[in-house]
Amino acid sequence: MKILGVIPARYASSRFPAKPLVDMGGKSMIRRVYEQAKKSRFLSKVVVATDHEAIFQHVAEFGGEVCLTSTHHASGTDRCHEALTKEDSSFDYIINIQGDEPFIAPEQIDLLASLLNGKTELATLIKKIDTVEQLFNPNLVKVVVTANAEALYFSRSPIPYFRNLDQAEWVTHHQYFKHIGMYAYRKDVLEKITQLPLSSLEKAESLEQLRWLENGYKIYVKETNIETIGIDTPEDLKNALQYISNS
Repeated sequence: MKILGVIPARYASSRFPAKPLVDMGGKSMIRRVYEQAKKSRFLSKVVVATDHEAIFQHVAEFGGEVCLTSTHHASGTDRCHEALTKEDSSFDYIINIQGDEPFIAPEQIDLLASLLNGKTELATLIKKIDTVEQLFNPNLVKVVVTANAEALYFSRSPIPYFRNLDQAEWVTHHQYFKHIGMYAYRKDVLEKITQLPLSSLEKAESLEQLRWLENGYKIYVKETNIETIGIDTPEDLKNALQYISNS
């Protein structure tokens, strides 16, 4: 099974421009992600897919694999697909590794890769939610899961809704899960989902994975107990630098 790891790295960001190039304790954010991904036991190759020459040159300078992609992609999934088309070798699966998670654990990548058996169309990771703050944070995507470990629905709202309970009690009456935004795509499925039009649920929640579910694709999930630290804002960066200094 050949698996391509792709790290989408977009230069423009309304909340944090040039984020992939920011210095984090002597290394750029994108370099930290790349080096973590390279530690995976299951990735045959890791490549950064960027839309900007500065990121391209930076990755090339530290010896990383990198490709230049369109500036018009609406999602990291679309960027992953273009990166795949630029590869000379053939791959069975592609794993989309978030470019703004510099502390991504190689074990999480390997855990996701363990779901890839040729039959799996799409896969992602989930983690238990234990606090009310996480449950009601709209920036934290929640996942409803079937008994067969398939994603039933993704939402920014808590699902299920407990009609007769105080909201502070919901987390003690049901096991909620949050989505860890790393995806695995079977090659043929990746090619197909990038051709699908935007769906109504996707537009409502601003979650591209709902488009896949609406069109009948199955997304298998695996639970991780490792916390991730995403960098979305300069404030997040301050917290991450504190994490580095304490490590």
